[in-house]
Formats: sequence, structure tokens, C-alpha cells
Amino acid sequence: MAWGGLFLSLGRPSPEQQKSCLASASGFNYDAALHGASTPESATALTTEERDGALADRGFSVNRSRVLVGSGADTFVRAKSALLSWKHLALGWAEVDPDTPVKAGARFCICYKEVIPWVMFPLEIAYVTDDNSGRGRAKGGGVFAFGSGTLQGHLLAGEERFSVQVDLEERVWYEVFSFSKPAHPLSALCYPYVQFRQRHFARESAKAMLRHVADRSTPPQ
Repeated sequence: MAWGGLFLSLGRPSPEQQKSCLASASGFNYDAALHGASTPESATALTTEERDGALADRGFSVNRSRVLVGSGADTFVRAKSALLSWKHLALGWAEVDPDTPVKAGARFCICYKEVIPWVMFPLEIAYVTDDNSGRGRAKGGGVFAFGSGTLQGHLLAGEERFSVQVDLEERVWYEVFSFSKPAHPLSALCYPYVQFRQRHFARESAKAMLRHVADRSTPPQ
């Protein structure tokens, strides 16, 4: 159900509820000039201080969480597989339909349990970056990333990027990057708490990624 411009459910949202949420969400709720603004700068430098500063100047809060998940080509493949199958968001209290295709234009809901109700946050994948500078191997650098923009009905306005990157020393990193600002009176009123939950979300997502990479019983997709 929609309440106060938000999409809520007393229980875990069903596929039908998520489809209804997305059908009502219409378009992006932030400036067209910023669509894709979280796109990685390159395979070795995902962002720059200048870009972060420009986003901050426009009133956005910039958040970044980065964790080392291992090294080598196999780790990179497994980490990429986690993103493609949404394992990085299989948190129990937050989830995405794992059948959602990771491609530009795909719409989905992050279903998030907050105290009693579940909240459905509508998003659309704005871009996908698949740069294997190492010719399909980890060595030499590479990055796989996708960024999602918030739609009408989301508590926030902005983008969130999930990426796995292999550096020149063959270390594999998982990063959650976002820029956002309140898009609803409730998030404006409770913004410090919203930012706290964003950081918690990123930390828990990193733990999910580490679990997936360490699980050798399941072959990468």
C-alpha cells in the first residue's frame, strides 16, 4: 500500500506488490544532468575528489564503503557473480528479487524491513560498466559495476553504485558508493538516522559479499 508517498507492506512484499510499486513510481526523482553521475571514472579510479566535491556542492551526501574481498581472477569472477545474482543484497531484512536482470533500464525494488512495516524503495539501473582491462583475467586491472537511480516514491534522491574492482596488484575490492539527499519529509526529518542506516546497509552488504566469495560449494554464475 502507498502511505504518505511511501510504499509499505506489513509483511514481506510480494512480487505483485513490488510490481504495483514500480508501476506507480514513474521516473527518476533527481536531476537529469546527474543520471549516471556515479559511473566509474576508469577501471583503476572509480571516482575523484573533484566529482565528490561537485555532488556535495549540490546538496548531496556522498557515502563510500570499500572492503578487500580477496585476490586473483577467481575471486573477481565470484564477486562479479554475487552482483549479478544480487547476493550482495540477500540480507534477510533487505533484499531484491534475484531474478532482476542487471542491465540498464531494469527496474526493481529494494525491500527493506524497518521496525514493523516493510518499505519498498523503487529504483532503476542507470548504467552497467564491465571493463576487463586484464583481458578477462584479474591481472592488469578491471571493474564490474552498476549504478541505480532513485524513482518517485523513494525516501531519497540520488544514485547508488555497487562495484567489484581488481587493482594492479590483483587485489579485489568491493565498494558501495552513493550520493543522496532527502526526497520525502520523513527522511528530511530523520536524516541523521537515515545516514546511519545507509552505513549499516553498506557494512552488511560487504559481509554478504565476503560470505559469497568464501563459499566454494556454489560455482560462480
